Amino acid sequence: MLTNEQAKESLKKYGPNELEEGKKKSVFQIFLEQFKDFLVIILIISAVISGFLGDVESAIVIFVVITMNAILGTVQHFKAQKSLESLKAMSAPHARVLRDGEKLEISALSLVPGDILLLEAGDIAAADGRILENYSLQVNESALTGESENINKTDRPLDAEELPLGDRLNMVYSGSPVAYGRAVVLVTATGMDTEMGKIAHLMASAQE
Repeated sequence: MLTNEQAKESLKKYGPNELEEGKKKSVFQIFLEQFKDFLVIILIISAVISGFLGDVESAIVIFVVITMNAILGTVQHFKAQKSLESLKAMSAPHARVLRDGEKLEISALSLVPGDILLLEAGDIAAADGRILENYSLQVNESALTGESENINKTDRPLDAEELPLGDRLNMVYSGSPVAYGRAVVLVTATGMDTEMGKIAHLMASAQE
């Protein structure tokens, strides 16, 4: 169990428990960035050369294709941004923890690895964690695994070290709603280190 002072030190080390979006760019900036690709630059040079050689039709076709590609890339970027915003909306605003021997309700942003998280039906898990005490806990992990039915959790150690995420029955994950029961959970990962954070990172860094 952490003290408030230990929690403050951990918060400095790990940072706030939130998904990072990165600096937002304007539509024009994102559109221009689509032309930085090496292949696109080669196509632009090819179009210019074709124009100088009198093959205007080929030059026009190349420029049309490049422009359509840039528009598509811009649209895809904003779709990924919307998906990331949807992930952030799934985050719990508050969390109940044990600190200094007391039950406290804190901002989920202040949650750190090592915290003891208290979950019950109706809550949303504010971080990834290992279940220490389980009282008929059922969690919906459809956002992570695609499994629509609630998952029965356990506090028993599992034999295998590397299990698929859906089979890690003694773990809970950030953004997962608690459908039934309650549990005491040791927080193991927050922010971008959570499974949800890994998905957010992939969305933010994905390239064509």
